[in-house]
Order: sequence, then C-alpha cells, then structure tokens
Amino acid sequence: MKSEGDRLLESLAALANPHRLRIIEALQTNGRTYVSQLAREIGISRPLLHLHLRKLEDAGLVTSRLELSDEGKALNFYEVLPFDIALTPTSVADAAQSLSPPSKTSEA
Repeated sequence: MKSEGDRLLESLAALANPHRLRIIEALQTNGRTYVSQLAREIGISRPLLHLHLRKLEDAGLVTSRLELSDEGKALNFYEVLPFDIALTPTSVADAAQSLSPPSKTSEA
C-alpha cells in the first residue's frame, strides 16, 4: 500500500504535464467520454493520449470503463475521479514524513 507521501508524489507527477492538465479539464468540463473523442478534443494522437491517460489512471485521478456501443464497437470511456490535493507547507511536510525509502535505482 502506498503512503500518503508516495500518493502525493504520484499525483503531482501525473499533473505535471500540459497534456494531462488539458485531459483533466476536458473530462471535468464535458464529462466522461471515449478515447477517440477525447483525442480530437485535446488535439493529440490516440497512442499519445493513451500514455497520458495511463499515467492519470495509475495516479488515481481518472478511471476508465470499457463499454459496447449500439453497433457492437468496444469504446473505452474515461472520467475524472474526485480528488482534492492540498499543498501547504504542513501537508507537504506530513507527506514527506511518510515517503517510502528511496530504492537503490532512484538514488542516482
């Protein structure tokens, strides 16, 4: 299980990209939508969108659900999950105290 500090780092890393901020904005504004529609709205390719969506989903900021259209086509719908990230000196200090120890590969 991830600590509070690890979750905060993962969320901040997921949000530290202009494409991912635009994805959150589009999903928040327009509601859940499927990948092709979202790619058109954001103006990026579907493969690139999938990479960004995976990062947001891994951080617990969005969720996906595979559904069948009336025509029988599989559509992967995404929507924003509720989140509230408070960044105050105290919240950052508290999160830092709960961080997992650095791994040998991340020390470099």
